[in-house]
Amino acid sequence: MLPISARVLAALPQAIGRPYRADWSNDGGQTWTPCTVVAGSASVTADRTAEVRYSAGAELTGVPAGRHGINSISTNVRLWQGVQLPRTDPVWFPAGRYTVGRASLTGFTSTGAGVISVELDGLEDELRAATFPTARTVGPGTARELVETLVAEALPGIPVAWRSGIQPDTVIPQIAATEDRWAVLSGGRDSTGTGTGIAAALAGEMWVDARGVVTVGPVPTLDDPVVWSIARGEGGALVEPAAEQTSEGLANVWSVSGDGGDGSPVVGPAYAWDDDPNSLTYAGPDPVNDPLAPQRMGLLGVRLRVQRVSSALVTTFNQASDMAKANLADSLGIQASLSLTAVCNPAMEPGDLVRVETEPGMWEPHIIDSFSYTLGAPSMSCSTRTTTRRLS
Repeated sequence: MLPISARVLAALPQAIGRPYRADWSNDGGQTWTPCTVVAGSASVTADRTAEVRYSAGAELTGVPAGRHGINSISTNVRLWQGVQLPRTDPVWFPAGRYTVGRASLTGFTSTGAGVISVELDGLEDELRAATFPTARTVGPGTARELVETLVAEALPGIPVAWRSGIQPDTVIPQIAATEDRWAVLSGGRDSTGTGTGIAAALAGEMWVDARGVVTVGPVPTLDDPVVWSIARGEGGALVEPAAEQTSEGLANVWSVSGDGGDGSPVVGPAYAWDDDPNSLTYAGPDPVNDPLAPQRMGLLGVRLRVQRVSSALVTTFNQASDMAKANLADSLGIQASLSLTAVCNPAMEPGDLVRVETEPGMWEPHIIDSFSYTLGAPSMSCSTRTTTRRLS
């Protein structure tokens, strides 16, 4: 979650206003010029499962179009959502830094100012577009050195943040990169299917956050600290949720190995599986070395859903083990999901862990996978996931 005081977080349901604003830059963010957002026109979507985490659309006035104004080549747009509490100044939160994918003049205001409609994508879009002009080798070097160099080539002046739980000084071996910069940075595959993503090899993921900072962080799990409790009823933040269950993408056993494809010994494989007997996705005490154990124990409902991954960037068994555990955590939490409407919390980030009162007195931990809201609106729509185990 973005920085927010406990006082503001608790008072979100009582906010008396939701101001918003925007600004734009054509010089890579060295200077920003304010502009006006047409009321009700700006919608923001944040989705952890998408390559481009933040996307938006808006209608802007008070800014020209073309080379010296809004254009789809050099313009970045920042959106901001505020929270107005009684007898205080608004508290402002970034709602994304974007590149302009499409801009069009759609009309004029009553004062004659032009209205420019823009389709906006997070800065991952610029990293994806900045493919390598020619095949090259990357590394060897530390993850910090390689990532910050590759980002700076495509996005000069954009910082890289390393969140706790990631080891940026891990040495990454040489990578044969054909053309895809984003695949090398995040979680790509080469022609043989072997993993080439630096962030994935660190048991993490990469995204651009709401501030426009390229971020490498661990995969969120249900063991993370809870950042917000969403309660029901009068004075709460929750509108009736809709529950759904699915097995899509579910895996309860992961095998991860490192294979550089150069004749050196293969690392691993390292395994991770759901070893909680109280979980619906329990894989047994040891599905690798003793797959018949559930039958002997009379656990005839145990089912295995296995995924195997090989990465050229995994060079130690500990790396393989960390990656297997991260993949397991990410794939187990999709058994049960909620679609809910909550009071708009502009400090929310995809991957945050929240507590949701799904029934009176019944609380569940949920990872926020995606959310969307309109600037100025009092509520937001969220999609979450969890295991089927509940906390009371």
